[in-house]
Amino acid sequence: MPVASHSDPGFALGRHITIEYYDCASDVLLDKNRLEKILLKAARESGATIISSSFHQFEPQGVSGVVIIAESHFTVHAWPEHDYAAVDIFTCADNIDLDIAIHSMEAQFSSKRVFISSDQNRGILQPGFKSRMANSNEKVMDRRTLPIAWKKVCENTNSWGLSTSVDVYDCSSDMIKDPGGIKNFVSGLCGLLGIEKKQNSSAVYYDENETAAGFSMTRSIETSGISGHFAHATHTAYLDIFSCNSYEPRELAEFSLSYFRGRHYKMQVALRH
Repeated sequence: MPVASHSDPGFALGRHITIEYYDCASDVLLDKNRLEKILLKAARESGATIISSSFHQFEPQGVSGVVIIAESHFTVHAWPEHDYAAVDIFTCADNIDLDIAIHSMEAQFSSKRVFISSDQNRGILQPGFKSRMANSNEKVMDRRTLPIAWKKVCENTNSWGLSTSVDVYDCSSDMIKDPGGIKNFVSGLCGLLGIEKKQNSSAVYYDENETAAGFSMTRSIETSGISGHFAHATHTAYLDIFSCNSYEPRELAEFSLSYFRGRHYKMQVALRH
């Protein structure tokens, strides 16, 4: 069941994951009815509430299908000629075990190679998020309105850590060209990650390469590391954060957007096991 109503100011959507299945059994991918049973079984075993399903057989071959669940959907697009299937799962509930769904389809497809190409949290953020460093009295993001509770996901999957990549576009030139400001930004990130300030300081250096001119940054932290490049030509901040401390990726992304005064950002999240 959805975690919030559409009238909520911090309307939460959920988690979106895409999986690539390679070297599958072609006879399985040729059979529309069999594929439908496979996705229905995976949805059921994962704890999803099935509403309906619809699958279509293409000529001369190929199948596309969707399983509608109360929590959102499972979809599949199969290319038997390449022994390949692409699966998309969207869920707005923390109780669905996506690992069970992924392995269920892997076994039933007889897939020899599985690749999770995207794992993201999705949703409309609560308005009013501002940088903590600007003014400690300003409103910050309420974790209860985040699209997916990544801390709970990490605990449920016994993951070792969480990796987040954030690209912040159209940043303020002054902000990304200020090495002292970049160091302050990293200190703010460490605060969000729960890292004590006594840890080693950030290393910020200038890259003179013509196509990638700008400051780069690295920071080793007790739970892993933070790195980034601040490109002058594109006014973009490229950030990578990995930590075994549980944290909310969207909170870090919004903090970065606010700090560097960017217009928008792209984020990728991956669990590490």
